[in-house]
Amino acid sequence: NGIYVADGYAAKLDDTIREDSLDHAADRFRYVYETYLKNTGANIYLSVIPDKNYFLAAENGYPAMDYGAFFAAVRERVDFAQYIDLTPALSLGSYYRTDLHWRQEALVPAAELLAGAMGVPLSADFEEITIDTPFYGVYCGQSALPMEPDRLAYLTNSVIGSCRVYDYESGESLPVYTLEKAEGSDPYEIFLSGPKPLLRIESPGAQTERKLLVFRDSFAASLIPLLAESYREITLVDIRYLSPAALGRFLSFDAQDVLFLYSTSVLNDSAAIK
Repeated sequence: NGIYVADGYAAKLDDTIREDSLDHAADRFRYVYETYLKNTGANIYLSVIPDKNYFLAAENGYPAMDYGAFFAAVRERVDFAQYIDLTPALSLGSYYRTDLHWRQEALVPAAELLAGAMGVPLSADFEEITIDTPFYGVYCGQSALPMEPDRLAYLTNSVIGSCRVYDYESGESLPVYTLEKAEGSDPYEIFLSGPKPLLRIESPGAQTERKLLVFRDSFAASLIPLLAESYREITLVDIRYLSPAALGRFLSFDAQDVLFLYSTSVLNDSAAIK
């Protein structure tokens, strides 16, 4: 099924840059910029999250895309945003062995890099808590290969503990970590309750009054809570589930920080972005 295992890590082969997919993603991002963000005084940033193949494929003799060309192609298309390169803060160990996602407990350097680039404070003082449930990621089933489960952990502190997460779709208040989802079909959904079109994290313990708007995929669910100390309010939008044309019904746009944070896997297969 296109899954390979090397150095104990499973990954999905993906060695082709799909220019039409990058065009589509960039077109939708530009629509958001032109419709809502232009001339608001917002500070606009872009980061691309490499998949595991960036660290794993070529080194083990598997076909790999030209990631430098991929990052450059995205930056060229999304030229209204300042690029923040996350790769210096990541390594193969930043990812689960059996899943496509990254491990939150390994993301403190990435959070520090983002906070520094956006000019907000981050003390990076977290407590790591491990969940007893073994985590068999999506590549276990897809590969049909025997693999030891991953360890599922999350990071917290008093600031994260005081946060409230508002779900615009249900009107409910959610926890930052929905721990009962560790027993479900995708334990990674403990982070911000899994796929959600529109969430707002309110952080009364933040060190600033600043606001952050994040256009994102599932990778952001584990990284963005680490910035709760940095922003009083963080809004997360997944335009795979909510049309950008509808954003004006729910959000106001002003001189805030805006981050487009997407993985290579979603950008290279972006048909779901509305």
